[in-house]
Amino acid sequence: MTIDFDNSYARDLEGMYLPFDGAPAPEPTLYWLNEALAEELRLSPETLRSPEGVAMLAGSAMPDGASPLAMAYAGHQFGGFSAQLGDGRAMLVGEVLDREGHRRDLHLKGSGRTPFSRGGDGKAVLGPVLREVLIGEAMTGLGIPSTRALAATTTGEPVWRDGQQKQGAVLARIASSHLRVGTFQFFYARQEIARLRKLADYAIARHDPDLTGTEDRYLAFLHRVIGRQMALVAQWVSVGFVHGVMNTDNMTISGETIDYGPCAFIDAHDPAAVFSSIDSQGRYAYGNQPLLARWNLARLAESLLPLIAENPQDALPEVQVVIEGAEALYATERRQRFAEKLGVPQSGAEADDALIDGFLNLLTAQSADFTLSFRALADLARGDEVPLRALLDRDPRLDAWVQEWAARRTASGDQMDRVNPLYIPRNHRVEAALQAAEQGDRAPMEHLLDAFRDPFTKRPCFEDLETPPPADFGSYITYCGT
Repeated sequence: MTIDFDNSYARDLEGMYLPFDGAPAPEPTLYWLNEALAEELRLSPETLRSPEGVAMLAGSAMPDGASPLAMAYAGHQFGGFSAQLGDGRAMLVGEVLDREGHRRDLHLKGSGRTPFSRGGDGKAVLGPVLREVLIGEAMTGLGIPSTRALAATTTGEPVWRDGQQKQGAVLARIASSHLRVGTFQFFYARQEIARLRKLADYAIARHDPDLTGTEDRYLAFLHRVIGRQMALVAQWVSVGFVHGVMNTDNMTISGETIDYGPCAFIDAHDPAAVFSSIDSQGRYAYGNQPLLARWNLARLAESLLPLIAENPQDALPEVQVVIEGAEALYATERRQRFAEKLGVPQSGAEADDALIDGFLNLLTAQSADFTLSFRALADLARGDEVPLRALLDRDPRLDAWVQEWAARRTASGDQMDRVNPLYIPRNHRVEAALQAAEQGDRAPMEHLLDAFRDPFTKRPCFEDLETPPPADFGSYITYCGT
């Protein structure tokens, strides 16, 4: 089997990774393949389904042209710094150029122990792998930049988690790169400035090529990354997404969402919503995500200081201004997203924030469903007030807010539907689909994937996916480990 790899990371960044071959899988079997994505990447689905293709997707055997490696990175995890993390159960197989000429990483997760494993077994299990499939495809359907699953492959090897035997599995993941804030922290912490500079120039050439060779490219690069990340978080918040583990090793330079372990979507609107089992302090709560993104980006700025100025202290005032500007960037992105959701033109920061926050406060006070409330506003724009009244009529502030909103609204209900999704990965539906898949029934998972391809258009075959969980679903808890 031949794949036309062009492995710039392995070629250009020697010393920033460790060569690594995946663990042999006793009986690799392709469980799911993203054929549309394969075609986009100029990869033949038939080739990927072949024994050689499945062996590659499981990490067992690499084709000619691959350059498998484990990437080095560090990271702040829940505020504590780890100077060496790296790909502990993952590997970069290689890079391909897609049909648009864009460079894309082919990366495996769950392919075995690496030198960065830190005592872990390097494996993954089927349920969490399929969670990445579902959430990544949902985010793509929502128009939110995301890594995507190319394939899920079972290994034929049992893996033990929490005293239970699970199906071993490997996720094949695609990204425009796997460069993270933590990648820069790794070399900054070691004061390997030459390698840090080489890494930054590589990242600029890959993601911001117009900055290549310019005098102030490192400061400009920081600006770009901040802009991408604050826009991304505004998109998360606008659909009720909670990442759950916003460590610096889970923040990409490209502005793509990565790692869907403890993530979830809110049902009832709650800024304090936390789903991760290990986030006992609420560090990464739904409403804290903009603040934590800014904190993470400050860590990137620290790492770039030696490149921005020969004396890093000289760069501090200018870099501080850039970091402080992240808050205003986020505020602008948030206003734009929520103004579109409300169907109103932007008129000014204070007026826009008052209208947006006024509606969200109504939702919070009534524990109203976030997704359905915005769809109910579109119904109101069409003259049907029943859905919104059913959700919010107990709040005496509703009539005054509706009056102000109606005076400002310019979009039609149909236009509002185009930016307010109806089908999101409802937590109870995701869990039911994963449990069924682990028992061999893929139908619920495929049903969700079909809905996520167009999450904005109401269709009769997906009525079961529109509603919040039943009362007896209880509190939802997610986990990092796979």
